Amino acid sequence: MTPVGNELDDRVLGGWLGRIAGNMLGKPVEQGDHWTRERIDRYLRRAGALPLTDYLPEPADESTALALRPEWRQCVRGRIHGSCRDDDVDYAILGLHLLETYGFGFSTEQVGDLWLLRLPFLQTFTAERAAYRNLANGLKPPLTATYDNPYQEWIGALIRADVHGWTHPGRPRLAASLARRDAVLSHTGNGVYGAMWAAALISAAFTAPGVRHALDTALTVIPASSRLSRTVRRVMTLHETRLSWEDTLTTLADETAGLGWIHTVPNAAVLTAGLLYGDGDFTRTVTLTVRGGLDTDSNGATAGSVAGVLCGAAAIPAQWRDPLEDTVRSAVFGFDGVRISELAERTVRLAAEAEKVA
Repeated sequence: MTPVGNELDDRVLGGWLGRIAGNMLGKPVEQGDHWTRERIDRYLRRAGALPLTDYLPEPADESTALALRPEWRQCVRGRIHGSCRDDDVDYAILGLHLLETYGFGFSTEQVGDLWLLRLPFLQTFTAERAAYRNLANGLKPPLTATYDNPYQEWIGALIRADVHGWTHPGRPRLAASLARRDAVLSHTGNGVYGAMWAAALISAAFTAPGVRHALDTALTVIPASSRLSRTVRRVMTLHETRLSWEDTLTTLADETAGLGWIHTVPNAAVLTAGLLYGDGDFTRTVTLTVRGGLDTDSNGATAGSVAGVLCGAAAIPAQWRDPLEDTVRSAVFGFDGVRISELAERTVRLAAEAEKVA
């Protein structure tokens, strides 16, 4: 049954809090070609922070600090006062603004219009930057995704999908169709499938009895023959055999080698493993996902969104919620300093509107 009333409020707020907290957890080590799974765990072991149950600890020495993202000072435990700016959160906010501005019948061209109006060019990366440049040069979708864009199957569209799941609880196919309309501005192939899968996964989390059921449902919206689908199913199969989390990720790293650390497929493997081995526990889900490496802040954000919807905001432990101080920093014009609770309330209003037009 689709949640309503206070339960829906709690689940949507859980999704927002989970996305922001998971993003903050992974941000200091967001450099997958350096911060491998082994290096992340070595960092944590030196700090006495394994098992990880909180944001990352401060680096033990100057050389380690230099290897972290420069934003680490606003993202490690004891130093967090509200979220720091990141595209994984900016796109969730922009997606909310898109639906408020154009409604659920928005076009891909309107997604591009809103990027040009609200999103600074220098806060876009990889496929989004290529599409933004193409928009500015007068190209229209789908050429914005394909012209001079070597990042078409990278993770950017996947991180834009949450709002479609949050606003369509229990309706994964509809959530996936909206995510696809957004994704084709900048992505093709598995890049688009990743957005559809993530939107459906978050939508399914509102009504699924557990994370495995949500993952099964999400796979129904993308082609079974796609590499993304085959990789997610492979993780699920290894989990069923009771292989350890470490050995599952080692196996998948070998099988997806050569795609790069920002490609959708290997990141979906890390994310799926974090969700399955986390088994609905918020802390275990986000920490395993970030410890899995690759695009740590994006994966942590999506894992946090799914886990937050599954458990609800009230069940997210205080060490993740309280440092955020109900405040978001954002590069989206007009949204810097917005309250997380306000974003959640606006999302719930959209979900109610979507229910009326279903």
